[in-house]
Amino acid sequence: MLDSQLLQALQCPADHGPLIYFAKEGFLYNPRLKRRYAIEDGIPQMIAGEATLLSDDEHQRLLDLAQREGLTPNF
Repeated sequence: MLDSQLLQALQCPADHGPLIYFAKEGFLYNPRLKRRYAIEDGIPQMIAGEATLLSDDEHQRLLDLAQREGLTPNF
């Protein structure tokens, strides 16, 4: 689980916008660019070129999951 102060400070390195934190799945997500940033050993991997680009289906799954679980962007 990421520290709440760290989470509030993080932003997408590509568009500098907010991210959605999926704690149970262990990553941060930018729905605007469909980019997923891994969290490894509690450290967010925030290099734009190493983000995973998601398919439309996975993007929709994450949006639905965020809505069901009440997850919102971090700032």
